[in-house]
Amino acid sequence: MSEIVNRVAQSKLVTFNLEDYYPKGERVLLDIKDWLYEDIILREKEFRQYLEDHDWSQYQDKYIALTCSSDAIIPGWAYMLIGTKLQPYCKRMVVGELEMLESSLYQDILENLDVSEYEGKPVIVKGCSNKPVPPNAYLWVTAKLQKVARSVMYGEACSSVPLFKAK
Repeated sequence: MSEIVNRVAQSKLVTFNLEDYYPKGERVLLDIKDWLYEDIILREKEFRQYLEDHDWSQYQDKYIALTCSSDAIIPGWAYMLIGTKLQPYCKRMVVGELEMLESSLYQDILENLDVSEYEGKPVIVKGCSNKPVPPNAYLWVTAKLQKVARSVMYGEACSSVPLFKAK
């Protein structure tokens, strides 16, 4: 009988795990629906008063996604005004859902990421994650790695999907 050889362990394959770059910190979906008259109409005077009375310190060092779950039409200045209140406290804010917030966080991280260590190497982007890694992050990391890596794959070493191979 021949010896069983672990070819994956012997390969030069490098794994890139997006979970390793997941920013720590609490995410908050801040729904402004309750700040509107009958959940649908923004009355400027009452809205401004609500913002003045609100305890903004509760968002200290948190990531905030601002949304309105009702069908109200929210003027752009309203989110800007909320932003002026949140800015001294939160780490980051976006208008949208939590997935948009995660995408925004990963975009910053990946744009500033040095990928020179992957130059000329076969790279596999780990597929499964326990943290909410947004689909955009996979798209962006692939584009970034494609510039330097010999090849880019997705999944696990035992069952990867080839995405790119340098010519």
